[in-house]
Amino acid sequence: MDQGSRLGAGRGLPLFWRVCLVNGAVLAVGTAVLAASPATVSTPVLAREALVLAVGLTVILVANGLVLRAVLGPLDRLRHLMEDVDLLRPGQRLPEHGGGPTSDLIGSFNAMLDRLETERAASSGQALAAQEAERRRVAQELHDEVGQSLTAVLLGLRQVADRAPEDLAQEVLLVQETARASLDEVRQVVRRLRPGVLDDLGLVSALTSLVTEHARLTGAGVCRRLSPDLPPLGPDAELVVYRVAQEALTNVARHAGAGRVCVDLAATFAGDAVRLRVVDDGRGLGDGHEGAGIRGMRERAMLVGATLTVGPHQDGGTALQLLVPASRTGDDR
Repeated sequence: MDQGSRLGAGRGLPLFWRVCLVNGAVLAVGTAVLAASPATVSTPVLAREALVLAVGLTVILVANGLVLRAVLGPLDRLRHLMEDVDLLRPGQRLPEHGGGPTSDLIGSFNAMLDRLETERAASSGQALAAQEAERRRVAQELHDEVGQSLTAVLLGLRQVADRAPEDLAQEVLLVQETARASLDEVRQVVRRLRPGVLDDLGLVSALTSLVTEHARLTGAGVCRRLSPDLPPLGPDAELVVYRVAQEALTNVARHAGAGRVCVDLAATFAGDAVRLRVVDDGRGLGDGHEGAGIRGMRERAMLVGATLTVGPHQDGGTALQLLVPASRTGDDR
């Protein structure tokens, strides 16, 4: 039975009438108990009789509150979930107990979350696939067009420098060094846009190159513990690990002011997942909301069923952890 049929079959009385019936039942039971008791009410009311009435009213109110709490309590939990739900943290659901309109409402909300998470994952996957394709296209054009043009400029400047008079030789050399530096920058951009080393040499070598480049550009101390004994990951999962590490190191360089950063990559104890950890000793996250970088990492993690956690480290700074489930077949590559 699908979700709509199940909810349709479970519909009963509206919530308004359920509350009315609950209150009526509690008052009826309380009235019957008082009527069957030997207590009487005099005029004027005696102190003992007033005490009996007060106790009876208290019992009725407490019973009514407990019953209404059982009936309406799930609505409060549903409201809190609606306020806190985040599609980048999938799996947030409320348990469906019993029947009636409250359970139907929770079931409908859970079904809506299932649908939204599926649609969000599909649309994010298409967007990120298009982004990677565009990165590859731009990297290819930079390599083939700009890179080759700068190489030709360097060769031409070398020939000019060999024939230039002494008063112009120094200026030609300066232009040559500028062109060489520009070519190096283009190559770095190409490597960031398209991690060719990931396809050619694998994830560990790609992360080693990434960490080395971070140390060279920022001057920060780095430590890396990259285990070569990893369970098999598909190409999509490896790309997610690389991009998350790349974005994490970019955030450290831009915002953390860290003097040291450590990158760990290893299999879990059970061997069914790969864990990436990036820890820095910078200023931490503070009280601000997650930026676009972290939310982008969450979107990537969601595509391969990975779990991303970002928070303060016990020794200061920030700790990021990405837990990626291993490929089931191991034949994805």
